Amino acid sequence: QVQLVESGGGLVQAGGSLRLSCAASGRTFSSYAMAWFRQAPGKEREFVVASTWRRRTTYYGNSAKGRFTISRDNGGDTAALQMDNLKPAGPGFYYCAAAIHNADYSGYYRAVGLYEYWGQGTQVTVSS
Repeated sequence: QVQLVESGGGLVQAGGSLRLSCAASGRTFSSYAMAWFRQAPGKEREFVVASTWRRRTTYYGNSAKGRFTISRDNGGDTAALQMDNLKPAGPGFYYCAAAIHNADYSGYYRAVGLYEYWGQGTQVTVSS
């Protein structure tokens, strides 16, 4: 059974840092792109960043550029999201996702429908 399990969420002050982790199991994810999305209550899921393991490429959403860093490890089966200089925001969930189809442009990875597997999410709140 394929599972993506996120961890590391919590409450942090604006300007602080948080590191999220996503552990994938049930198959090998080295061929998959893995991504992070954020969703606030009542809002659509928003693309944060995506990473391909074999192509060694990374694509960042506008809100993540310069502040967030994604890293893959464990043969591509884990994806960590280092978030620095966090901005104030109400509660939101960060979701890890995996997609088998890869492409070489960032817009490709923004589509929620691209991803075959999703985690349950981890909640992040940034207080002002």
